[in-house]
Amino acid sequence: MTLNETGTDTSTGTEAGPEGTAGSGTRAIPDLKRAEGAAATDGRRVKGERRRRALIEATVRVIARDGAGGVTHRTVAREAQLPTTATTYYFSSIDALLTAALTQCMEEDSARIEALVEAPDDGVDKRRALALLMAGILTPPGHLLAEFELCLLAVRRPEQRAATRRWKEALAAFARTFTDDPLRVKLFTQAYDGLLLQGLLDDEPPTADEFEELLRELLPDPAKG
Repeated sequence: MTLNETGTDTSTGTEAGPEGTAGSGTRAIPDLKRAEGAAATDGRRVKGERRRRALIEATVRVIARDGAGGVTHRTVAREAQLPTTATTYYFSSIDALLTAALTQCMEEDSARIEALVEAPDDGVDKRRALALLMAGILTPPGHLLAEFELCLLAVRRPEQRAATRRWKEALAAFARTFTDDPLRVKLFTQAYDGLLLQGLLDDEPPTADEFEELLRELLPDPAKG
């Protein structure tokens, strides 16, 4: 160990303790290169996640506008305002891109339903809150239309169906806030998407009041007495 006049070990950059050993007063010089490297890695990771999400969102917009058949690496990259190489870097195939889009849509939809289930009772009927949500996603309908197209693709691609499982459970959890009857829970879970699909086919989308009326029929108030 080599000490300078201040008692600092010039070979390690630490302050010597009693009898020239590094004791409790040890003070390491910050490893600036390591810190800078970690910061750069984190920055690249954040940028990568941001680009990946932009590509997924662009995919949904392309489907809403042109249908699933319009999804190519080039059209998605153009929609996301990114180079075509970005899509091939993050997604090895169109199927991988479609699966990612379906997964994100299902996760976002599930999170909204789960938030309704977990929301405190503030005097607003959860069926009314859900009816408002349903009416909102139909105006405009583009995003919902893209989701239905993605779900139909999953019928032919079993590997994509895993993304819908959380969605089904979220709907079942909502139904169970009103009933313990397994049949009625199943009825609501399977009817919900049908109501939205019919809403897409109507010349005028249903209002929140109309949705609420149907939801109350599917999930009536518990019988008193």
